[in-house]
Amino acid sequence: MELSVVVPTLNGRDRLAATLDTLAAVVPAAEVIVVNGPSADGTTGMVRDRPDVDRLVEVSERNVNVARNAGLAAATGDAVAVVGDDHRVTDEWPDAVRDALDRGARVVTGPCRREVHGGATSESAERTEIGGREVTYFHGDNVVFDAATVDRLDGFDEHLETGGARDAAHRLAGLGVDIEWEPAVATVRQTEAADGGRKRTDWRWRYRSLAYRLGKNYGLRPASVWPVFRHAVVDAVEAAAGVVRGENAPTEWFGNGRDVVGGIWTGLSEGLVARARDRSSTRNPNGLSERRDRAVAVHETDDPREPAADDRPEQETNSE
Repeated sequence: MELSVVVPTLNGRDRLAATLDTLAAVVPAAEVIVVNGPSADGTTGMVRDRPDVDRLVEVSERNVNVARNAGLAAATGDAVAVVGDDHRVTDEWPDAVRDALDRGARVVTGPCRREVHGGATSESAERTEIGGREVTYFHGDNVVFDAATVDRLDGFDEHLETGGARDAAHRLAGLGVDIEWEPAVATVRQTEAADGGRKRTDWRWRYRSLAYRLGKNYGLRPASVWPVFRHAVVDAVEAAAGVVRGENAPTEWFGNGRDVVGGIWTGLSEGLVARARDRSSTRNPNGLSERRDRAVAVHETDDPREPAADDRPEQETNSE
């Protein structure tokens, strides 16, 4: 089995370097493809100086699903892994991946642990049932596909800025492809940034993404509408409790609610349009096959495992 590893990155030079160090040590035979962009922290120079990166793909869009697809398009292996630029694969990861694929698995995933004092967190598989489908979710920073499944899935949906992995999980379930959860296929996320990794929630995009992927994959039916409103009610109650405790301002609560409603309406409308555009079981009108202009530059590196052409010994020939 020839394995390709795609590592999307955006302004993550230092953490990317640590991830590449681990890949070089743990899976030295893998084809490593870094998809960068548009970074402004010297990532390009750092990657081009590394002999353990086979291909650097530069993209201009700040969309992780575009970056993932650009990497999938550049990969040549029988299986393709996508690993986050701040995730280190464990020592057991390569053998566990190979064993699962040898058993016939078409998609393999596992826990994405976080470093904590004294070790790392644990994580179990997340599954749900929607519209008669059993869906196994995977983390977009730790997943391996066989090449045939990449083609069937047609990569990730580039319309989404967030939630691309969850959308792919729903589409894999629709295709009848099982996702195998293997605890040994684990990555460990590097220590969070000084702010603890906290980011302000973009409520509009969160619910736009949720409504879009459910509308696209299941249509306008209770199975797609109810989960959206259930999540919205839970988040509204939690936010209201924050107002009562004095943690949030009432104006912020109303503003977030407006964003949630707008996101649901927009996402559901877009999802139904996408469903009409791709009526096949793939359900990906914005996928890998839709364009060829993601990469603005591709840098190839010489394989350090092979001697240069001038240094290779001449082949002996038989003469009569």
